[in-house]
Amino acid sequence: MRNYATAQALGTRTVQCDATAIHTAPDGARAYVLLDGIGDYRSIGDWTRTAARRVARAASRRGDAEAGLRHIYQGYAADPDRQDPYARRYMPSAAAVVVVAAPGEPLTVAWCGDSRAYLLSRGITRRLTADHNDRRVYPPTATYPEGGNRNAITSYLGGVYGDEELMSLCGHPAIETATVPLDGPCRLLLASDGAYEPHVDAGHDLYVELDDDPMDAIARDFVSLAVATSLRTTATEDPTRAYADNATILLADLT
Repeated sequence: MRNYATAQALGTRTVQCDATAIHTAPDGARAYVLLDGIGDYRSIGDWTRTAARRVARAASRRGDAEAGLRHIYQGYAADPDRQDPYARRYMPSAAAVVVVAAPGEPLTVAWCGDSRAYLLSRGITRRLTADHNDRRVYPPTATYPEGGNRNAITSYLGGVYGDEELMSLCGHPAIETATVPLDGPCRLLLASDGAYEPHVDAGHDLYVELDDDPMDAIARDFVSLAVATSLRTTATEDPTRAYADNATILLADLT
């Protein structure tokens, strides 16, 4: 029986630029990938779907999320066209999060950008990633309670900066990682910011929203509610500018 599900909602965007991918290596290592494409063009959506598949294959075959994501990141960064700062602005890119579950090993997690990974177990939702965005660089203060712009990401697949450069500029590496031991059955959530932000902002309990079956229906309901919540919130602020981002999630039951 398939133990994962994905769902997407377009929101008010014209193109779905998020993508998910899953790949299992011959040794049983399985990679779960979610990419949130930056922009709203068909070419970005096409690139993101291809990039997601490439990352999933690279990570599963290496049995490690960081090794797979870094391999693909460095490949895109080496593209001569991306060395030109002007040209790079118009080339496809995406926030990326990768999780690899290998038999008998802890989960490995790697990311660049603000897509997130969560682990749901025993009634608790545990966030595994830390966003790469301006709010992390400029945290909220008494003077500026909102902090930096959370939608201005500071690292992404398609970028050219290395770890040391971004540590100097932003205080975090280009690719960040985590290792997570599993101590029983749990549910993995990968989510684009368009999927998790409306729920988190509204104070929804992610565990309650996602701890049910069948997973396909739960995933669809989650992204639909994310879009509806975003539209309702933004319409309250300005009825003429109701907005909802692409919302995408990947759910997987792990043992």
